[in-house]
Amino acid sequence: MKKKLLVWMVMGASMVMHYDTYAQEEQESAEVYLEEYTDEFQENFFEALKQKGIQNYDRAVDLLLKCKQLEPENSVVDYELAKAYMLDKKYVQAQDYAIEALLSEPTDYWYLDNLLTILDKQGSRVETVKQRIPYENKKLQQNMAVSLFKMKKYKEALKVLEDLENSQLKSDLNRKINDSLKKDKQNQIAPVVQIEERLDDPLVQLKAQMEQLIAAADYKLLLDESQEALDSYPLQPYFYYAYGTALNNTGNPNKGIEVLESGLDYLLDDDSLRNKIYRQLSEGYSKIGNPQKANEYLNKINSGL
Repeated sequence: MKKKLLVWMVMGASMVMHYDTYAQEEQESAEVYLEEYTDEFQENFFEALKQKGIQNYDRAVDLLLKCKQLEPENSVVDYELAKAYMLDKKYVQAQDYAIEALLSEPTDYWYLDNLLTILDKQGSRVETVKQRIPYENKKLQQNMAVSLFKMKKYKEALKVLEDLENSQLKSDLNRKINDSLKKDKQNQIAPVVQIEERLDDPLVQLKAQMEQLIAAADYKLLLDESQEALDSYPLQPYFYYAYGTALNNTGNPNKGIEVLESGLDYLLDDDSLRNKIYRQLSEGYSKIGNPQKANEYLNKINSGL
């Protein structure tokens, strides 16, 4: 923001002073400075993701802190700092940055999920940070219920759902949680079979459309459509696969890995989709320079685990 302001100040000076040549030189100098600034941020940021991917967490944190100095208000930097600190088991720092990211974008599912994961690592409950986050935001509460369900914290998820208005998501999540509490897997599997049999179901149509985009390698369009579908149907593992595939193939494998691994938490008895997710996870880890994890997921496919 400061660099953009610098460019506009130079342009404004040129209008007032009418020193065309001088102003042009100053403007070009400001644009070069902005370009160098952006390059420095990107270089540090992507190197940090690489270092995090190969488990060099101290180095990743150092690079991300440089990014934080360059762009103090960038919530993605806060989010990645929280993840790096968490992986390094420095949970106090991780929690602070996770909260900072969530305050910037309270409705972002991944920011909230990251915070809840950090709290879980510490054995803490959400009540310990309730006063520090915009808990009254209904979208945040919805995301929290979904994330707690994924983490198998069923009673906590039900408690959050009590404060939400009736909706299809609330009904579906209540049913899934109660099925899980009763440990009745047949009740969980039955709705999935029903969805596959109903060709007029919007979920089936969305999946078919995304399969066509994957087959055509139209990953840019897939990115938009799968993200929208996942926001509307956060309990459907296929949309995690589609969104993760799109991220993997549009230059964001780190985020793709995170999405795909979250999708595994929602799988029940779909070995075909599980193997598709494993394959994309293998590709994602290969792209960030972690062949060990890439081979681990390939071996899961080959071994049938």
